[in-house]
Amino acid sequence: MFPFRDHNPSEKTPYVTYALIAANILIFISYWHLFADERALFRFYFDWALIPENVADGRNLSGLVTSMFLHGGLMHLGGNMLFLWIYGDNLEEDMGHAGFLLFYLVCGVGAGLVHVLAAPWSTVPTVGTSGAIAGVMGGYLLLYPRARVDVFFFFLVFFKIWPIRAWIVLGVWFVLQVLGGLGSSMEGGGVAYWAHIGGFVLGVLCVLPLWARRGGQSFWARTGGHPDHPETKYRLSQSRIPIAGRRR
Repeated sequence: MFPFRDHNPSEKTPYVTYALIAANILIFISYWHLFADERALFRFYFDWALIPENVADGRNLSGLVTSMFLHGGLMHLGGNMLFLWIYGDNLEEDMGHAGFLLFYLVCGVGAGLVHVLAAPWSTVPTVGTSGAIAGVMGGYLLLYPRARVDVFFFFLVFFKIWPIRAWIVLGVWFVLQVLGGLGSSMEGGGVAYWAHIGGFVLGVLCVLPLWARRGGQSFWARTGGHPDHPETKYRLSQSRIPIAGRRR
């Protein structure tokens, strides 16, 4: 199962969101050829990725930023860009282009620092912009908890698209990150759960002043807990699971 769109796309062009997606894709293409040479790929990562031990020692601090534009494969890149596309446009509309870019970078760097604090001895290169996107998701949850997000469920030969409230989708995601973080060794490779947790919490905290200026709970009451414009109706949002009968 995975979310793939919300029902309140931005009414303004999200230039920064599009630019971030384009930058991540173009940078990934620029070192795609290194995946054929594992040694060369890891040399590249050691130069540009986030390595907690280095940052803890005050070395290669630039990795906190450069690692946000690197990915470990097509699925890693595709998943992150999908989530940025779903949740980024509405925040950019409310924050403004410059404000959203600053928010994105702060969440990404903050998520990286949380990852370093979780395992300052680790020498495993960390890549990906998921910490920054977790911040975007946290901000989205605070501002638009009742926005509807279409989630694609697939089980064997059956599939269904269900519109689910953002607070459920994002809340479940966050709980899974916490469970993963508590169960991870923090030393080995895999998912940087603590970066996700840190980015998400930082995203909520950074958006709190905007939410308060909009009126806090009265903002939710005025907008219904979703972006302040009409929902988009999708024909496939009410699709049904196909039922296969037995032949006689």
